[in-house]
Amino acid sequence: MIKEVKLPEVSENIEHGDVIKVLVSVGDEISIDQPLIELETDKALFEVPSTEEGVVKEISVKEGDVINIGSVILKVETNSKEIKEQTSDKKEQTADNYVNKESVEINNDKESKSSEKIELKKPENENAQNIKSKNISVTDTESELADNENVKASGAHDKILAPASPSVRRLARELGVEISSVSGSGKDGRISEDDVKSFVKASMNKSGSSTLTLSGKSLPDFSKWGEVRIEPMSKIRAVTAEAMSYSWTAPMVTQFDKADITLAEDFRKKYSEFVKSNGGNLTVTSMLVKICTEALKKFPQFNSSIDLNKKEIIYKNYFNVGIAVDTERGLLVPVVRNTDKKNILEISAELNVLAEKARSKKIMPDEMDGGNFTISNLGGIGGTAFTPIVYSPQVAILGVSRASKEAVYINDNFIPRIMLPLSLTYDHRIIDGADAARFLRWICEALENPMYLLL
Repeated sequence: MIKEVKLPEVSENIEHGDVIKVLVSVGDEISIDQPLIELETDKALFEVPSTEEGVVKEISVKEGDVINIGSVILKVETNSKEIKEQTSDKKEQTADNYVNKESVEINNDKESKSSEKIELKKPENENAQNIKSKNISVTDTESELADNENVKASGAHDKILAPASPSVRRLARELGVEISSVSGSGKDGRISEDDVKSFVKASMNKSGSSTLTLSGKSLPDFSKWGEVRIEPMSKIRAVTAEAMSYSWTAPMVTQFDKADITLAEDFRKKYSEFVKSNGGNLTVTSMLVKICTEALKKFPQFNSSIDLNKKEIIYKNYFNVGIAVDTERGLLVPVVRNTDKKNILEISAELNVLAEKARSKKIMPDEMDGGNFTISNLGGIGGTAFTPIVYSPQVAILGVSRASKEAVYINDNFIPRIMLPLSLTYDHRIIDGADAARFLRWICEALENPMYLLL
C-alpha cells in the first residue's frame, strides 16, 4: 500500500516553511519518527519526523522549496500487514510532536456545532510524552477549516467571513485589526500573516508614524571600496531583525544593579550533584527563573502587555519564562511554562532539555510561544553590563552578565564577595522607573538569600 507523509501542523502560528535539507532518498527504508527533512519556519529550524514506516517510493519536495501545512513530503510503500499492525500505535503517539494543545476547536465565529469540535486529550500522567490522536489527522482539520472559511456567518448582517486561518485571525485580533478590512494576496483572496502585517504598516504610515523599517533606506554600493560577500538572511535572522525593529518603537529604559551571590554560589555547589542526578544543572539561570516568577507575582505590571488601540493593559495570571539560547543559527528563546507550579529541580531539568533541543534543531515552534518575561544570560561569554531589548508584546527582559569577585565594604571592612551584574530593560509606557528599581532590587535580595528557593 502507498501512503503519503504530509507536513503536519507544527504550531498555531505556522502555515509554511522552507525545506533546508532532505534527509532520505528514494529506496530508503524508513521507520516511525525517523527525520525526513529539515524545515525552517519563522521561529525555528527543526527536523520533521516520519509518521509512517516503509520504503520511500517518491520524494515530493527538494531543498529550497516552500511547503505548506498538509503538503506531501514523500510517499512510502507499506505492503506488510505486520508492519501496519506494529506501527499503528506509534503513529497515534507521534501526534504530541506536532500538536501541543489540549483541543482543536473549529468555530464559525460565534456559531459552532458539536460536530465541528475535535478534542485531543492528554493522558492523565503529566510526565507522559505521547498522546492518542483519536485517528484524526491535522491535515483533516486544516481541510475542514478551509471548507468553513467562506461560509456565511449567521446573524443580523449575514456577512461573508474573510478567508483566513485561525492563526491569522488571532494575529489580527492581537494587533487590533478588523480582518475583513485586509486584502488577501493568496488564492481566492486568502489572507496571510504577511497581509495583516502589511496592512498594519500601511496604516501606521498613513497616520504619520515615524517608524523606520529595515528597507526604508537604500545602502551604498560597498563593492566600490573592496570585495564583498552577500548572503541571504535566514528566516530566523530575518524574523529576529523585524521583531527587534518593531520592539524598538516602544520607549525602553534599562535599570542596572548588582547582586551579591556569594551565598547563592555556595548553595549551587552544595546541591549541584543532587540536581544533576535528577537530569538538570543547577545554574544561576535556573535559580533566576524561579526568583523572577515570584517577582512577577509581586509586581504584576511586569507580567502584562499593553494594547494601545484599546487603551487596555492585559494582566496575565499565568507564568511562562523565556530563556534566550545562543545557537549556530541565531538566538532562540524556548519557554518554560507554568514556572509558578515547578520547583527549582524541575525547572533545572526542563531547561536542560529545552536548551539541548534548541541547539540540536529539535525545538518545535510551540515550545517558543507564550512567554511573559525573558532572561538573557551572557555571563558565560563575558561583559559587565548590556541593554537587552524587550521582546514585544512582553514588557520587560532581564540581562545577566559575568559574575566577578569584588571587595565590598561591610561593617568597616572590605570583604571579597561574588557580585552579579543585572540589567533590567522595561517598557516605560506601562512601568515606572521607581517600580523597575524595586522589582530589580527584589530579585537581587532574593539571590542574596538563596534558601528562599527552598520555601
